Formats: sequence, C-alpha cells, structure tokens
Amino acid sequence: MAENKGGNKGRLAITIESQGATTVVQLVGDVDLHVSPQLRTQLKELTKNKHPLIVVDMAQVPYIDSSGVATLVECLQGVSRYGGKLRLAALRRQTLSVFEISRLDTVFAIFENLERAIQA
Repeated sequence: MAENKGGNKGRLAITIESQGATTVVQLVGDVDLHVSPQLRTQLKELTKNKHPLIVVDMAQVPYIDSSGVATLVECLQGVSRYGGKLRLAALRRQTLSVFEISRLDTVFAIFENLERAIQA
C-alpha cells in the first residue's frame, strides 16, 4: 500500500509503503523547518501504530537542517519506547555529513542503500 503525503514543487513528498513487517518512508525534497512538521506528523502516526521496522529512504533528500534531524531523533526515541527499529538509508554525502558532524551517525542505524537497510 503506497500513500503520497506531499508533492508540491519545492516541498517534501512523503511516500509510505508497507513491505511485510517493514515500513518504508521515502522522502523526496529538502527536509527543513517548513516541512518538518509534515514529516513529524507522518512519523508519529507510524510510531503510534508501533510499526516494528521503519526505514527512511533519503536517497532523494539533498538537504536536511536541524529541524529535520530533530524530527528523526524524535521518531527514533518513539520506536525505541516500544522496541521497534528505525533505519536511515541512502543518505547523500552532504546529508550524511550533517549526521557525522553532530555525531548522530553513531546513534542512528545508517545504511548505504534501501535494500541493505531492509535486510539488516
């Protein structure tokens, strides 16, 4: 089941798809102060429903700011409360560097591509 929750030009497009016990959240666009509330709403819904594995596909995210990172941290805390897992996949170099600089690359499970994140 695929669901599109965004998509205006210059905005964040969020597609959520269930693949068995895995829920893939595909993001397309910048994750910044303007769209973080939209992403937060979607991720909170997934954690409220206790999805066991959430994989955020960031292959098409060229930029993330601190509000976007905070949204992902909040989701990580939410899934940890019920024993679920959050994995990030396919971060671009610039996006990955945001996690490395803040040392959050040691907190998040980050995978080079979506397939590895699902199979790990």
